[in-house]
Amino acid sequence: MSVALADTAPLAEVAVREASLLRFLTCGSVDDGKSTLLGRLLFDSHAVLDDQLAALDRDSRKFSTHEGHRDFALLVDGLSAEREQGITIDVAYRYFSTPKRSFIVADTPGHEQYTRNMATGASTAELAIILVDARKGILPQTRRHSFIVSMVGVRHVVLAVNKMDLMGFDQAVYDRIVADYTSAVVSLGFETIVPIPMCAREGDNVAERSERTPWYQGTPLLDYLESVDVGEAPDKAKRLHLPVQWVNRPNLDFRGYAGTVSAGTAHVGDPVTVLPSLRHSSIARIVTAEGDLEAASVGQAVTLTLADEVDISRGDVIVHRSSVMQAHTAITARLLWMGEAPMRPGQSFIVKLGTMEANATVAKLRHAVDIHSFQNQPADSLAMNGIGVVDLRFDKPLSATIYGRDRTLGSFILIERMTNQTVALGTVEAAAQRQANDNSRAQVVPRAVGAVAGRQRARFRALVGCRIAEAVMLALIVWLLSGSGYLALAVAAVDAVLRPMAGRVAMLLGGRGNAVLS
Repeated sequence: MSVALADTAPLAEVAVREASLLRFLTCGSVDDGKSTLLGRLLFDSHAVLDDQLAALDRDSRKFSTHEGHRDFALLVDGLSAEREQGITIDVAYRYFSTPKRSFIVADTPGHEQYTRNMATGASTAELAIILVDARKGILPQTRRHSFIVSMVGVRHVVLAVNKMDLMGFDQAVYDRIVADYTSAVVSLGFETIVPIPMCAREGDNVAERSERTPWYQGTPLLDYLESVDVGEAPDKAKRLHLPVQWVNRPNLDFRGYAGTVSAGTAHVGDPVTVLPSLRHSSIARIVTAEGDLEAASVGQAVTLTLADEVDISRGDVIVHRSSVMQAHTAITARLLWMGEAPMRPGQSFIVKLGTMEANATVAKLRHAVDIHSFQNQPADSLAMNGIGVVDLRFDKPLSATIYGRDRTLGSFILIERMTNQTVALGTVEAAAQRQANDNSRAQVVPRAVGAVAGRQRARFRALVGCRIAEAVMLALIVWLLSGSGYLALAVAAVDAVLRPMAGRVAMLLGGRGNAVLS
């Protein structure tokens, strides 16, 4: 992890992506000022209209806990329960823009009981602003939110040390919090951590440099957000992954496979393989509403047509033929448990991964994560908001890969069957079992079919054993009654042949032949 301190990273050294879109979220413990910071950002970027400002002044007089001050949190906390309690409950998404950049921001709740909402907001973010109250320092929820944003692939963090006015803008307090945080999250793999001292309510270091922090030489928050480059470096080793969302069949002359490119790039003429069937073809066209393309990259929604007639349906994945992607019946995954009842090995759920759906069983809980130290610890269950590593088994092969390679096909949710509630989100860490990949055109036989065949073989062996025992017993009875060994052998042989035939006849007669040789 490299820690890029704002006061040592001049703005000129950061690549500016003109008119680009940045998705970020605000998170941290309860009452650290997340909604206030977002409201202040909207105000300072001139994204608040006159009528909204008038409503804010009116609502501030009614709900604000700071008499005589605008409560900028009310710009994003829209639920009546949020305004009455002064907290954030649901995720609030806001869009705003500046001349340099556009933003989509998720304001997430800080309460532990709403961690699932925070995780939802983090799942699409590229950058996280983690707020810390200068009076309280690093709290357990600060650590939990940091772990979650790391878990879902966020690699760039702004450490906003808020409410510095209540600590007299003391640099020693700021330096201590920065040191505590950077040492606490050293194992989480963040690429950059940019600390900024601020007072969100008064706007210190939010959109403009504050005169009350002369010791801070870095840029204000908005300038940093306008200039930070969170784009991934081009990775030519990444091959095309396109989960098929639906089959586009508007008429008899067109069949295309619609989906969003989740990794790599698609080019016309590229050789591709369809998972899990392992059938091969090549890309004939890349179709969009605006016309055909020669290439499509990550995030583009397109329809592919193939050069060959291939059986493809929703849930299949089209990959470049050189891709290492495979279908798996078991994975090892990091799990954030969000159900009220504890999760224990042996439980079964519905898993949704990309456009695929299957039945999943928790085969093993390898360990839980101590949220205070981020260390692994033995556990036999996961409580609500607990994080751990599990082995999952599927009832059919799913095309999955490690989360770092593909955020779409490397993440999933678990759904409780009875209530249809989402009880967990997870990221793939390893594939425990792989589909046999012989590059043939044969269909893959799911592991479940092999299990059924094994049970059928066991039943067959048991049936043969019973037939032999019955024939031997009948031969013994005939020999005792007749005294003829030859007759006994003949009767046993006839019984062994005719009894199965009688069973077949009984089945064909719909039960009318049940008495035959029974």
